[in-house]
Amino acid sequence: MGQGGEPRRVQAYDGQLGTAVARAQEGDEAAFAAAYRIVQPGLLGYLRGIVGDEAEDVASDAWLEIARDLGRFRGDGAGFRGWTATIARHRALDHLRRQRVRPRASALEHDLLELPGTHSTHDQALESLSTEYALQLVAGLPRDQAEAVLLRVVVGLDGPAAARVLGKRPGAVRTAAHRGLKRLGRQLGAEGVTPEGPRTLGESG
Repeated sequence: MGQGGEPRRVQAYDGQLGTAVARAQEGDEAAFAAAYRIVQPGLLGYLRGIVGDEAEDVASDAWLEIARDLGRFRGDGAGFRGWTATIARHRALDHLRRQRVRPRASALEHDLLELPGTHSTHDQALESLSTEYALQLVAGLPRDQAEAVLLRVVVGLDGPAAARVLGKRPGAVRTAAHRGLKRLGRQLGAEGVTPEGPRTLGESG
């Protein structure tokens, strides 16, 4: 695991992403499609943690703006992740204001969050975050923790980049991500998450 828990599997594509973005800015449509394929999974996961089932629609709005303003972007692949996450977050907040709702977890998820912790690690939480189940549970974290975890782990931003997206100090984002991952790790350990998926409550191991 990289420093601060950044997912190496995401960041490994940043060189390829930077090249694709540069070509897309020159009008290469195939390069823009390549950049989309690299960024979209993490961006969609982040949006699911904010707006739930409306994530696809919000992502579509965000990509329209990204395509429109692409020529104004300056930076590398990692910078592009941060730039697109900022746009997606603005569109998500606009959506929430229009709908006058806030993300909320189910009663079951709240109950799971209060289960006593067992021996589990941040790595367990990180490895499980690729699942739909875990994304739902992240949405049940306090808002600042959920966004910090999603930006760091799902989108693949480093601490300073995540802080810029959220408009907060890097230290505050690191603390929120740490607390969120710790809470998620306890939750996943108590729930008995395995690579095959979560066990149901009460299922014997």
